[in-house]
Amino acid sequence: MTVALRRTARARRMSLRVSGLDGRATLSLPGGVPRAEAMAFLRAREDWLRRHIAAVPAPAPVVAGVALPVEGVAHRIVAAPVRAVRAEEGRLLVPERSPPGPSLAAWLKALARARLEPTVARHAAALGRVPGRITLRDTRSRWGSCTAAGNLNFSWRLVMAPPGILDYVAAHEVAHLAEMNHSRAFWAGVARLCPDYRARARWLRANGAELHRWRFLAC
Repeated sequence: MTVALRRTARARRMSLRVSGLDGRATLSLPGGVPRAEAMAFLRAREDWLRRHIAAVPAPAPVVAGVALPVEGVAHRIVAAPVRAVRAEEGRLLVPERSPPGPSLAAWLKALARARLEPTVARHAAALGRVPGRITLRDTRSRWGSCTAAGNLNFSWRLVMAPPGILDYVAAHEVAHLAEMNHSRAFWAGVARLCPDYRARARWLRANGAELHRWRFLAC
């Protein structure tokens, strides 16, 4: 196993974390902890570490024949004589002479933007706020974020989840335009935009790793 050691002045004690998205293990250490003590801490938690790494979903390559979720619905990837990706009757038709991963990733990004831009605009109007630039990334640690300048960042993989999940994350980040914190006032803003946000957040915690297991590299 590989474990990343991260020394930080903010850490008051050693803590071990396994990412539910990709299985990466990180040991956070206060600045003065000797390496030997860190290794002893790891050895004492080896069984816990192996269990949690084993529980992370295995990577799934995006290839012809597999069923890829799009807005919560499984679509079978089919190589076809088409020039661009096309969704059709539960299928994703992809150009037959090219690896499907890169073209599907680009198609999903475009679809995510097409869904997020009007959703962000609707939520921002409800709060009387003006959002900044919307940026899409393949982030691993956050589904969305909001900068002090009001720019919003989202993971394009949200478009693979049911539409209500993308709507919730958009509402969450738009609420930060009014409250740059997670105070009661912030959550009241989220609830105003998305009354059942708790159920949607639970879905994302339970199923988010499944969205990240898909690998879109050329193969």
